[in-house]
Amino acid sequence: MKSLIYVSATALMLAMSPAFAAAPHPAKVEKTALGSVLANQKGMTLYTFKRDAHDKSNCAGKCAVAWPPFAAPASAKAGGHWSVVTRPDHMKQWAYKGRPLYTWKKDMKPGETTGNGLLKGAWQVARP
Repeated sequence: MKSLIYVSATALMLAMSPAFAAAPHPAKVEKTALGSVLANQKGMTLYTFKRDAHDKSNCAGKCAVAWPPFAAPASAKAGGHWSVVTRPDHMKQWAYKGRPLYTWKKDMKPGETTGNGLLKGAWQVARP
């Protein structure tokens, strides 16, 4: 009986340890006129750029001014569908399923999706 209690207590401690805890999602799901999209914590729609490579951003300079990267803290860790991209400027950026994420400077309110389809469809809302 003592060994069963010991095993159960050990399993409980492991399950509660930070290494086994689920990483918080850096984004949330927002309902929009286009359906459910990923959004930052302020509710601003996140977008993907078709010219990006897997876990690599190709949006820099003027592009990154118009499409601000969804910044990740230096301590951010990948988990599940989420990864962290290191940009050419050494800034960290969140990616979902390998696709770096951005906001659009002309979206003014949470839930707006005015960047969807721009640049001949190169920019798309990020879907959960």
